Amino acid sequence: MRDFLLEIGTEEIPARFLPGALVELAEKAEAFLAGERLGYNAVSTYGTPRRLLLFVTGIPAKQKALVREIKGPACRAAFDDAGQPTAAAAGFARSQGVDVGSLVVRRTGKTEYVFALKEEPGRPAPAVLADLCPRLITGLSFPKPMRWGDKELRFIRPIRWLTALYGNDVIDFAVDGLKSGRASRGHRFLAAGAFNIKDPAEYFARLAAGFVIVDPAERRRIIWEQIEHLAAAEKGFVQKDEELLDEVVNMVEYPTAFSGGFPAQYLDLPAAVLITAMREYQRYFPVHEKHGRLLPRFIAVHNSTPKHTAVIAAGNEKVLKARLADASFFYREDLSTPLACRVDGLKKVVFQEELGTLYDKTKRIENLVQYLGSLLKIGAKDQVAVYRAASLAKTDLLTNMVYEFPELQGVMGREYALKDGESKAVAEALYEQYLPRFAGDALPKTLPGRLLSIADKIDNLVGCFGMGLAPTGSQDPYALRRQALGICHIILDGRLLLSMTGLIAKAQAEYKGRLKQDDRAVRGELLEFFYQRLRAVFGEQAIRPDVTEAVLAAGADDLHAARLRAEALQDFVSTPSFEDVHTAYTRAANLSRGAPDSGPDPACFTDPAEQRLFEAVTALRRDTAPGLKKGDYRGVLQALSALRGPVDAFFDAVLVMDDNRTLRENRLALLRATAELVRGVADLGKVAYPHSKDKSK
Repeated sequence: MRDFLLEIGTEEIPARFLPGALVELAEKAEAFLAGERLGYNAVSTYGTPRRLLLFVTGIPAKQKALVREIKGPACRAAFDDAGQPTAAAAGFARSQGVDVGSLVVRRTGKTEYVFALKEEPGRPAPAVLADLCPRLITGLSFPKPMRWGDKELRFIRPIRWLTALYGNDVIDFAVDGLKSGRASRGHRFLAAGAFNIKDPAEYFARLAAGFVIVDPAERRRIIWEQIEHLAAAEKGFVQKDEELLDEVVNMVEYPTAFSGGFPAQYLDLPAAVLITAMREYQRYFPVHEKHGRLLPRFIAVHNSTPKHTAVIAAGNEKVLKARLADASFFYREDLSTPLACRVDGLKKVVFQEELGTLYDKTKRIENLVQYLGSLLKIGAKDQVAVYRAASLAKTDLLTNMVYEFPELQGVMGREYALKDGESKAVAEALYEQYLPRFAGDALPKTLPGRLLSIADKIDNLVGCFGMGLAPTGSQDPYALRRQALGICHIILDGRLLLSMTGLIAKAQAEYKGRLKQDDRAVRGELLEFFYQRLRAVFGEQAIRPDVTEAVLAAGADDLHAARLRAEALQDFVSTPSFEDVHTAYTRAANLSRGAPDSGPDPACFTDPAEQRLFEAVTALRRDTAPGLKKGDYRGVLQALSALRGPVDAFFDAVLVMDDNRTLRENRLALLRATAELVRGVADLGKVAYPHSKDKSK
């Protein structure tokens, strides 16, 4: 049993691509080894910006032998009455190169056949690995692969060396003209050239001596310990930022954290500006004092030894000071022009080709928030705030600060609105219009913020779908899936009762004929788009998939009501009464599909059972109306269980599919009315329930 090592040495790999590459490398290695019948103890992957490493322990010297079973003639043809092999069996054995006495019998279906067992001895592990390595390397996929020079291979970055060892033996192979060997390389600047690796066991120690910590988990531990130590020395702390930490870990091979500072005068800038300048553009960790305010300090990580820290820190401080000086200038300049004075400037900025300018979008948003406010009957104070916020919604996009730091859209809108003397409600809505910005992000908490965010997002969705720019496959350049999911979360979190069909139609009307696609088709497409997002939301809330489908099949135009119906049904399916409702519904619905829309005519009833079912449906429609209106779907479902008796009696008493057309259609209409009553909550035919039996006739 030996260990196997494959190192793919490259030019610097972008940090965001490294984790995915290591996961894929491990998965493909495990699949290839299994496919080649080559055992192992464990598969591990490691990586730095300059290398991808596969480390496999406990690989045996050979593949497992392969035993193939080759099907021959049926037993009745292969053996005579005395059980002796026939000419057919002898001929089959001869063709397979085995002795006729070694044939075995296997049953396939109802017939027994003879099989020849042929064993292929396993190949030596080095030969298998030599075949596996090129397949493994060329099989890796990347978001943005590249070619270099006159090479044909596409990889994330140019490959410069290949190290492949099985024990102390080199695994010989070549990829696009580059041959493997036992040579590896240390840190680009701190190590002196290439060096040979004797066997996998010494690899990590040799790399460490070459100033390379190849294990990302170890680099992460070292970086965070250093950051915490430096922050404590500054009498502050660094908030844990997993995303930034992950990126920094994958940017260095030999991490050394250091602290730096900037002039305290820049603390007058909004904290978001300072944090964005440090985090997004310099990959620095801001330092906070114990009450959370920023200190004029930062912590960063460089890819070298501590002896170079002083020079590196000075350079980083110089870069940050220049960036903050620019930000300070932009901030002062922006404050000289109130947001309200920037509205006309929106006329010069295109929102989206063929969909008008940002000024046009602003006017649409104003009308949409007015529509939403009226629909939801919000108070006068909120109505004033949201309308004012809508008129200023996109003005911060014209500021110098947002031009320089696009991530601050909304953030600077809030900041400048407060400086301009706008109300806190208006300022907060300007910020909340962009929430949620990513999965797990905060949702708008104020009512004006919720309405402005919904209006902005539905305008984007309707505009893009109306121009034929709906997402396809993995392509979603306008982040429409995220925006639709955001609307779902905002509506559900705020318990907002509104019609999605009405909202979409209103947004379409605001485009005043600019859209190319058919409005009705787009409404259907967008509703299904929202339903897909709703499926994901319900799944996160542990609502059964069949319950979700039952609710959506009955319509989910009101997203909040749909969630309430799903929760009620999820609870109700575990009660004894569910079988009564489910049975009554499925018996009525299965037979009445395609029945006329007209209601049943009591004058055509010929049996008392028809009248009793009609009266039950009429009474339940009246009695459940208040529950449907106030969202008591659990109570409605419980009440509907009373349908079971009248439905069963109806089927016992009458023949639904009577030869008399009038009777037949009237009975189907009665069943349709029964099913529609239940479908006001959900299409129970979508709910898996094995105990119900359809006895309709």
